[in-house]
Amino acid sequence: MRNGVLAIHRDGSLALMNDEAYRIFALTRQPTDLGSPLSEVFRDRPDVVRVLSGSFEMSTLPNRAELRLKDLDRVIGYTLSQVKDDSGQPIGAVLFFKDLTQVEQLEERERLRDRLASLGEMAAGIAHELKNPLAGIEVMAGLLRRQVPESPDAQSLLADIISEAKLANSIVVEMLEFVRPIRLQVERTDLTEVLHQSVTLAESKVPRGEVAVELDVASGLPMIDADHNQLCQVFSNLITNAFEALDGRGQVRIAASIDTAAHDPAFTMSDSAPDAPTIVVDVVDSGPGVPADMRDRIFDPFFTTKPQGSGLGLPIVRKIVDAHDGRIDVSSVLGAGTRFRVTLPSASAPAWFK
Repeated sequence: MRNGVLAIHRDGSLALMNDEAYRIFALTRQPTDLGSPLSEVFRDRPDVVRVLSGSFEMSTLPNRAELRLKDLDRVIGYTLSQVKDDSGQPIGAVLFFKDLTQVEQLEERERLRDRLASLGEMAAGIAHELKNPLAGIEVMAGLLRRQVPESPDAQSLLADIISEAKLANSIVVEMLEFVRPIRLQVERTDLTEVLHQSVTLAESKVPRGEVAVELDVASGLPMIDADHNQLCQVFSNLITNAFEALDGRGQVRIAASIDTAAHDPAFTMSDSAPDAPTIVVDVVDSGPGVPADMRDRIFDPFFTTKPQGSGLGLPIVRKIVDAHDGRIDVSSVLGAGTRFRVTLPSASAPAWFK
């Protein structure tokens, strides 16, 4: 079955659980599961226990509800039903569910595209209007600076004006880059070379200080179909953010390995479609971490915690990764560091991965 099925007796013991349910909940089938209390089998999944345990107290059971499993980074859609005897008394409950993670990711991409379309219309109109005045301010401040060489106060103020004009201009340029459609120059790309170059680029942007950088690339890593320069921008941005978070002390680990992405039968014509080979790159720092309330917003345009940040760096990274039919995920523990995981298809992605 493509759907998970989970049934319990009235006393809360497990009556039935199919293979798809074990896969979705990331559990290993044990011979003692059937007949054991649900709370024992699902001791690491308390939300599932809560949903099923409440099935005997609710007057109206949920139909087509959703449950987010945060520790597994999955979303399931489920229907809950009671099992009754001939007299109409409930003797058990059944949970029918499906893994909706890929569906939600597609919906999130569509929402992002809609936001980008609206932002693009606005940015195209204001960017050109802003660039000319900013360039004029910078040029005139430079000319004025030459006319008052004997005044240190004036020199300092004019230097600040020029600096702020350059900052505003860079934000406009980043905004244009963000809303402009990405045109990939796809070629056979050596990811090891990309990662080495990205470290060098990051060091040219932000002082590395005493940060230790560990690069761990799996042997036999295949070439991938990708845009070399765009991927350099992705990983140099992530490494730069790690350097800034560490503030000159700590460790950054960059690991690349081969993995496979299990297909969802709902997105393919055949249940026997082979798993797709993927490349997984982790950029992990030992910094202070990202607060939970900010984790869901760091990919939003113009959201930033940096005083001089534009809030477009990570949205551009995500846009480039999406253009490669990949995905980017973030996990963080306060005081222990942050991990960005980029997953890329090793070859042109089939329709189910997109």
